[in-house]
Amino acid sequence: MTERQYYDWLTEGGANDVTGMVNVLESAGVSWCMIGGLAVNHWAEEPMVTRDVDIVIALDKVEPVVQAFAAAGFTVKAFPYSINLEGHSQVSIQISTDEMYREFPKRGVPADIHGILMRVACLEDTLTGKLAAYADRSRRPSKRQKDLADIARLMESHPQLEARIPVAILERIRD
Repeated sequence: MTERQYYDWLTEGGANDVTGMVNVLESAGVSWCMIGGLAVNHWAEEPMVTRDVDIVIALDKVEPVVQAFAAAGFTVKAFPYSINLEGHSQVSIQISTDEMYREFPKRGVPADIHGILMRVACLEDTLTGKLAAYADRSRRPSKRQKDLADIARLMESHPQLEARIPVAILERIRD
């Protein structure tokens, strides 16, 4: 079974939704990149399964891109700091509109995730996003624990990142 087949099985057809997402973004000619768990999976040595697909796009292109997603058959739901998209699978696609991510797409890199060509945030931006997510105390405790594990996975695969991680978080990782 290929990575793509496994991902498709796990998400009940998610590879098609993710491929559709990539096609919409590339057709729109917009700067974008993957963040969150899938970006961590690209940079870490041992991937973890996730059904969440978190992306950022050039903020000035959000409205036309969202319209393109709707035209491509995605259901669109807007929230204060994100836009959620649903296709035909168990994959949850979220476009973050948080200002913190504004520059990430400019530094995104090509990647093969689950056999699907896409763009991911650079290593340093992936860590920055995970540090911010972990620091957000409004997130569910289980999500914050996953963020902490993602930070640890990044550091294990790229020891040079340790200097960028606050001491309090390093202590939590080492507990």
